[in-house]
Amino acid sequence: MTTLASARRRTRRVYYGWWVSIAGAFNMVVSSGPTFQASSVLFRAIEDEFGWSRAAITGVASFGRFGGALLGPVEGWLTDTFGSAKMVLFGFTMGGLGLIFFAQVDSIVTYYAAFFILSLGFSIGGFTPSMAAVNAWMPHRRAPAMSFVIAGSSAGGFLVPAIVWGIQNHGWRDTVTVVGIVTLVSGPILARVLAKRLPDPASMSRLVRRTTRKRRYGAQPGGLGHDFTPAEALRTRAFWGISITHMLTNFSVGALSAHLFFQLTADNGVNLSDQAAGTIVVMQTLIAFAAQITGGAVGDRVEKRYAVAVLVLIQAAGLAVLAIAGNYWMGVLFALLWGVGFGGRTPILHAMRGDYFGRKHFGTILGMSAFPMALGMTISPFIVGRVHDLQGTYETVLFVLAGAAFAASVTVLLATRPEPPQSGRPTAGRRVVRVAPARRG
Repeated sequence: MTTLASARRRTRRVYYGWWVSIAGAFNMVVSSGPTFQASSVLFRAIEDEFGWSRAAITGVASFGRFGGALLGPVEGWLTDTFGSAKMVLFGFTMGGLGLIFFAQVDSIVTYYAAFFILSLGFSIGGFTPSMAAVNAWMPHRRAPAMSFVIAGSSAGGFLVPAIVWGIQNHGWRDTVTVVGIVTLVSGPILARVLAKRLPDPASMSRLVRRTTRKRRYGAQPGGLGHDFTPAEALRTRAFWGISITHMLTNFSVGALSAHLFFQLTADNGVNLSDQAAGTIVVMQTLIAFAAQITGGAVGDRVEKRYAVAVLVLIQAAGLAVLAIAGNYWMGVLFALLWGVGFGGRTPILHAMRGDYFGRKHFGTILGMSAFPMALGMTISPFIVGRVHDLQGTYETVLFVLAGAAFAASVTVLLATRPEPPQSGRPTAGRRVVRVAPARRG
């Protein structure tokens, strides 16, 4: 009894924002693991059963994500208005039912309709409400806390071997149905964690001052900082610099989510067995997971723009390696480079939004920037599939995606910290330098 009571006291001493971060990580495991990390495995099973073209099969990812991209600003506004808990509950209910519907598809029409429903549900209840909750609870440790959520997306890749096993032994329909049931059960649990009321602003400001005194690039040392309105954010160079950078880097994220397993197992690709390809996916996931946690810690201690620029160059190098890979060890090198580059840059980019624009309208601002960000992920699966159907190889298009990531290393350097509008100076200019006022007499 003494040990149990001691454990409960230690649990209560953990700042609640960390539980919000963990809940966000689990949200991403469920909402992005089976349908994003393992989507190329699922598409392979669909191709084996129906024999549709590669563009038609993988194009569903573009179609499904289009709704999320188009409604991104609305989702952000709804999150700011109704709260993350309600959004997660509604979204997971819709996503779970969509998965169960997906398990019953028998034509290209129902295939696209079901994927659109489940993608929209996970868009509503997944990333935006989780990140908005973490941004609100963790202004003093924004990058590390956000890295937990984003690492949850990579951790979803750990489910790939289990999903491969489920498809091989029980069929893809039964496997998807089980995932749908897990989603329906998870929604109310996650919503309960996110429903707790935030501390009052004065307490939060004291927390920020106490924990960021020695940090140079984290939350504002004088308090919570200025909360930009959506209109103010749109007028800053930082908003567009971050959004375009995310779009350029996400071209390859969307493409690999749909086509990686094909490239790893293709005769004119890496030419691995399904099991060997699965180990590459898990390896990439492990490295990305570690890089996301590390990137979150680094993001509070270095200039975020420079860190992202280096990491997207590493991501570009990984894509170039995948384009020419012809054996298992080249696949391993891809997993290392991609995991470090993609994993490390993701939490830092999102933390930049919170550092620059504040907490009050974060959901709406994230939703607005999600349109160009999701645009890259939306169009790339279909385009890459179409190019493969015409050329019979992924090599050229992978080099193009590497070029887009290289360009992102330049655009992120333009995203300097905006100055508060009330300062009377341009909002897209230099980093704010705060000087303590001189004392009087």
